[in-house]
Amino acid sequence: MTFALNRRTFITLAGAAALLPASAFALSSDQARQLVDALVAEINATIASGKSESAMIQDFAGIFDRYADVPIIARTAMGVDWRRASADQQKRFTEAFKGYAARKYGGRFREFVGGRIEVRDVVTVPNGVEVRAMAILPGQAPFEVSFVISDGSGSPRFINLFIEGVNMITSERTEIGAMLDRQRGDIDAMIADLQKAS
Repeated sequence: MTFALNRRTFITLAGAAALLPASAFALSSDQARQLVDALVAEINATIASGKSESAMIQDFAGIFDRYADVPIIARTAMGVDWRRASADQQKRFTEAFKGYAARKYGGRFREFVGGRIEVRDVVTVPNGVEVRAMAILPGQAPFEVSFVISDGSGSPRFINLFIEGVNMITSERTEIGAMLDRQRGDIDAMIADLQKAS
């Protein structure tokens, strides 16, 4: 099993560049910052809303759908296995991944209740523009939250997220790969697992 996971990690990382959109040369730093300013405003509003956990997760699902390039993120998270999936499986995986990401990362942002996120800096990166922000939480040292923005699919959306240095794409490739390994490569079974995961 260790060999299979290491081999999968190698193959997935080797093919990752081909799955990500091309560098977004037309995307300006101002456009990227405006997108993240709006995104962060919605996240902060949800954090401060006082809603129940389930209602907040539902709000985060909407935020993820509006601001993330879900098809690109899902395709990249699935890695090389995306190419052997049928069109129907790709569609169902993308929908399942959207719900999974909202539950997982919405739960993480829910930990920010009582705090806020402040946009600080914008830098150009190979696949777009990275907008760096700080999470300011009461009683804790501030930490970085970054969004990588691309317009490779036609309009500015975020294609990756870093929380305290943890790379969403790398983390989810590992998670999805492990799910597929547990299901002996059965994509339908992996999708069923993903629909319940958080």
